[in-house]
This record gives sequence, structure tokens and C-alpha cells, in this order.
Amino acid sequence: MALLLALVVPPAQAEERPLLLVMGDSLSAAYGIERQEGWVSLLDERLDGKANVVNASISGETSSGGASRLPDLLGQHEPHIVLLELGGNDGLRGLPPRQFEANMADMIEASQAAGAEVLLLGIDIPPNYGQAYRDAFTGVYDRLAEEFDVPLVPFLLEGIALDDSLMQDDGIHPTAAAQPRILDTVWPELAPLLEENGLTLAVHD
Repeated sequence: MALLLALVVPPAQAEERPLLLVMGDSLSAAYGIERQEGWVSLLDERLDGKANVVNASISGETSSGGASRLPDLLGQHEPHIVLLELGGNDGLRGLPPRQFEANMADMIEASQAAGAEVLLLGIDIPPNYGQAYRDAFTGVYDRLAEEFDVPLVPFLLEGIALDDSLMQDDGIHPTAAAQPRILDTVWPELAPLLEENGLTLAVHD
């Protein structure tokens, strides 16, 4: 009986670990670098087995694509926390901000209905379509964070996007050297959600 318990208990304990689902585009899919160098993989390393991380990010993903994929992923993984990092490709394609906002709202609502907490990871876009469009687009994140009462990282590439030494030659994707900085930008907003889900984190984790 003791042996049977020993075999049964560890998987049960593993299932109790919080599960994080990352829904992103190339910025979270480690585009142009080794996948293990990406900030999501670094997050998994930092958590050191305290939580499970599922990276469902796809290079080129849009908010529409994410909204269509998310329901199945929620049912499959039953995440405790969903990190939404989408919008860059919508902005580059000139998607109307209202449509972008509707897609993101659908994902937040679906996540919350499934019992998951949501962390929004905001992006900025080049001023190709004018400053008015840029402001309207980036303002979507603020409105969503307020409407749904979810935490927001205003700009995922803060301190990185304008530093050529931290960006790949295309000027859009960060280098491997930038990935720890991205994680450090996400961590202050993510850590409280992890603690709410039972993780004890070191001050300088």
C-alpha cells in the first residue's frame, strides 16, 4: 500500500502546480533565436518547477488567430494564468483598433470564464500609419486592463526596442541578449498572480 501511495501522490502533487499559458506572437515564440533562449523559456527556468509553463505562441499570430485557438487551449490545459501578448501583427497590418480590442476582449472573457487570471502584455507599433492610429492602438491595452480589472505590462520591449544592440537586424525582434530584460519587465506584474496561486517567491527570484 505504501508503494502504491508513493506512486500515486507525486503526479497528484504535480497537477496542483499552477499552469501558465502564454498566448503570443513571435516576440514570445523566440523568433530568430534558439527557443530555449526566449523569455518564456527563461520564465520556465526561473520558476524552477514551481509552476508549469505552456508556450502556445506562434510567429505571425494575430489577435483573431489567438481568439480562435484559445478556447481549445483553455479546455486542454486548464490554466491558472493566461499571459496575452498579441497585437504587434495586427498593428503592422493596420487592423482597426476596435476590431483588435474586440478580439482581445473575447480572449480575456474566455480566460476568466475558464477560471484563469489574465496578464496583458502590451506592445507599441512603428508610426507607419500615423500617430493617431498608434495612440488608438496602444490605448486598447489600457482600456482592456481597466474594463476587465487585469494587470498590464504597458510595453513588453521597454528599454529594448530603441537599443539597436538588443534588436535583430529587422528592427522588430529582440535578440537573445534582450530576453532576460523582457522577463524582468514581465515579472513585477506576474509575480503577484503567481503568489495568489500559492507560489512562495524569493524577493530577488
